[in-house]
Amino acid sequence: MSDPKPTAHEKASTRSPLGLVVLWELMLGPQHVYGIQKLFKQQGKDRVVNVRSRASLYQTLERLVRLGLAEVKETVRGEGYPDRVVYAITDSGREAARAWLRASLSEAGGEFPEFIAAVSILFGLEPDDARRQLETRLETQAAVLADAEAELSGNPGLPRLFLLEEEYRRAVLRAEVAWLRSVVDDLAAGRLTWSEQWLRDVYESFHSEQTEETST
Repeated sequence: MSDPKPTAHEKASTRSPLGLVVLWELMLGPQHVYGIQKLFKQQGKDRVVNVRSRASLYQTLERLVRLGLAEVKETVRGEGYPDRVVYAITDSGREAARAWLRASLSEAGGEFPEFIAAVSILFGLEPDDARRQLETRLETQAAVLADAEAELSGNPGLPRLFLLEEEYRRAVLRAEVAWLRSVVDDLAAGRLTWSEQWLRDVYESFHSEQTEETST
């Protein structure tokens, strides 16, 4: 008995940045994992999608094959290196890639970055400790921003269409670096601070207001 075909909902629910970019790379022609990795580096896609290991690419391709969005075209055998599985995009994959692209461009929200969650409980650390951690992040992000600036200035002949993701990265990084500097400065100057007693007082005040509202 053959496996049931995935529904349109199942295909949409498995949308991911890495899956989207892999599908678009396959639109250029059949590729094996090593070839896709090379394309990512050449095109700078390794800076906009999370490819920590070749295994993540294999997992993504296996999921795309399972959904019918990609297929195994052939296995290339050669001396001196392991067999390479060549993947190709399917007609369903082309449709899904465009649908995912439209949704990714038009939809906002629904993402919960780890950093924002950590900022929401910054008071879990002592002010000086929190400042040191943010200073470390500021140093890292400032270096990443410098890299994005260099990438844009180092490709003067490349049409803007192919640099839009770097423009966006630069804009987001500039905003984050500026915000981090302002928070670090306020923490260092004592304009932003807290203590265990202050936190307890705020909690009790807010909690008592909530209790009164629910009891009326």
